[in-house]
Amino acid sequence: MGLGSDNINVRMSSSKEAEMRGCWFRFRFLGSCVAPKAKIDSSSSSSSAQDVESNKSSNHSSKALPVVNVRSSSSTSVVESITSTPNITEELKVASQLRKFTFSELKSATRNFRPESLLGEGGFGCVFKGWVNESGAAPNKSGQTVAVKTLNHDGLQGHREWLAEVYFLGDLLHPNLVKLIGYCMEDDQRMLVYEFMPRGSLENHLFRRSLPLPWKLRMRIALGAAKGLAFLHEEAERPVIYRDFKTSNILLDTDYNAKLSDFGLAKDGPEGDKTHVSTRVMGTYGYAAPEYVMTGHLTSKSDVYSFGVVLLEMLTGRRSMDKTKPHGQQNLVEWAKPLLADRQRHFRLIDQRLEGQFSIRGAQKVIMLAARCLSRNPKARPLMSEVVEALKPLPDLTDLACSSSYFQAMQAERSNIINRQARNVAKLQGGPPSRNSQLTRSPSLHNGPHGSPSILNHHHKSPRNLKTRT
Repeated sequence: MGLGSDNINVRMSSSKEAEMRGCWFRFRFLGSCVAPKAKIDSSSSSSSAQDVESNKSSNHSSKALPVVNVRSSSSTSVVESITSTPNITEELKVASQLRKFTFSELKSATRNFRPESLLGEGGFGCVFKGWVNESGAAPNKSGQTVAVKTLNHDGLQGHREWLAEVYFLGDLLHPNLVKLIGYCMEDDQRMLVYEFMPRGSLENHLFRRSLPLPWKLRMRIALGAAKGLAFLHEEAERPVIYRDFKTSNILLDTDYNAKLSDFGLAKDGPEGDKTHVSTRVMGTYGYAAPEYVMTGHLTSKSDVYSFGVVLLEMLTGRRSMDKTKPHGQQNLVEWAKPLLADRQRHFRLIDQRLEGQFSIRGAQKVIMLAARCLSRNPKARPLMSEVVEALKPLPDLTDLACSSSYFQAMQAERSNIINRQARNVAKLQGGPPSRNSQLTRSPSLHNGPHGSPSILNHHHKSPRNLKTRT
């Protein structure tokens, strides 16, 4: 869920307004946005609380649900809870480092949870925009802007995920992790207070905007997200496996700095001579590593695979799972694998909406890096620190494809082909070609089976620069 002002605009259709009012009324009358004690422990862990927009999108088929329950015995839940879910004592120990808010303070900070303060609603509950200062709620929208996330007892996530958020984010500080400012645990109320992220989620910018996200920003965001994962895996005092890395959980501040959010499914990494953590398989369709889905064995390389999926989404402008695509193209990784393995067809992976505004060398390096991250063999995947080093130079590369004479020649030839096709269509229709009869590239078809540039459809080789230069 992007915890920013752009989320409000997404929800303002009549049906969405009704949903928003429904959430508001439920909260006002202590309904489903508030978790009664009787239902806290029975809440099932599932979809990402930071994934409001993806849950509401008709085009996004990814669901933060158990991918597969590979274990049916009762021992599964025991392993899950013992491994990294903190108990109340641990929670209070960590929470003592955070600011403890009263329900009254957060009610005032969000202007009584009024509809215009609502940023969105996800599996965890409603998220509201608010303002706080050192003494509590900030009057007249002064002080620090925050996002207040509430536990929804009718939602798919429960008290365990609330504890995990407090347990991990209360103890982890890094520029590429969303900062948890405080919490509220008063009677049956469970709330979390985060720094406000004005630019919302990466998902929003990749898939919900009319203008494509510029290549340089994509590389900056990828680098920032990689730094966040590298910190969790290799720099934190106790290694953490994030387990739910996806575009909706990458939030952006004013300067498009990427920060990881939603630690409800995070797990402590293996300790001692252990090679993995055994868990129920949880996460989001399209992002989970295949060996994790098959065995329930969780390692840091599971996160690396998920990073590879997101990198592929940023490269192609396509969702990890999209049921609106033709059969064979709905799963991004399966569609992309043959192209990743064939340098002659690498150009088909590039988001066509960029129209040549991307680095040739940078695109080649991203393709090779994504292929390594998506390896079926977990041991062949790189460490996230290696991913960071590979991404560092990419935002500053200036060898734009549109400036290449070869690319321009290909584009010109493509235009000629389109004009010839238009003339052929006109002949079949029995009249001269008109300006309106020319075939144009539909934005909805970008990166289809014959991706950018479409000159590839006519048996021409891919640009040599993309193939040979590194």
